[in-house]
Amino acid sequence: MDRFSGKIVVVVGGFGGIGGAIAERFAAEGAEVYATSRRAEEGDFEVGTGKLHARRVDASDLAALSAFFEAVSKEAGRVDVLAVNAGMSEYATLDGVGEDHFDRTFNLNVRTLLFATQGATAIMPDGGSIVLVGSIAAAIGTKGYGVYGATKAAVRSFARTWANELAPRNIRVNVVAPGPTDTAMMAAASDEVRDTLMQLIPLGRMGRVDEVASAALFLASDQSSFITGVELPVDGGMAQV
Repeated sequence: MDRFSGKIVVVVGGFGGIGGAIAERFAAEGAEVYATSRRAEEGDFEVGTGKLHARRVDASDLAALSAFFEAVSKEAGRVDVLAVNAGMSEYATLDGVGEDHFDRTFNLNVRTLLFATQGATAIMPDGGSIVLVGSIAAAIGTKGYGVYGATKAAVRSFARTWANELAPRNIRVNVVAPGPTDTAMMAAASDEVRDTLMQLIPLGRMGRVDEVASAALFLASDQSSFITGVELPVDGGMAQV
């Protein structure tokens, strides 16, 4: 299936884990994908029927992010689809939250997301699509992840506002909200946190990155052409039942 043949896609935070899975799936379905990461080995690769351009960009550096979108504009001329996955999560209960923890988390999870969306929509034609990677942490109170949950609540709020603001251009904005997913970020959590989360998932397992990618591509595709402003949980029922 080449749902994205001829499309120019940007994935911010598109290396490894959920973002890497999303970037590779877009390319496999025919898109020309520009994927950013601080850790990416730069290069241009054939993936399925599409292309993946890996670019080493620190998305939290707004000057670097702006330069990246200028380069995409010169090379590709536009962005048809934007997916923003860049984010981080660190454990800190209320009594342990410091300024550095707060600023670092909000800078990457919220500030970067806002300015990446601004940069993409400046060169996005009418009819484009935006998928923001949120989290069910926005809706539940997981001990030790209050700052992270607050950043994801901000993502959900931005999606509602931007869906309204961009509707006249027929640009849709949606959120895919993973639950516990088998990624390096989750592997870094304590055994106590992992065990607690597993007990709360009705399907009895963590999600896979390809399952989140499938949901993200659905929201970006014409198959969801009358869907905007929603949050699609991919959480095994954890926050739903």
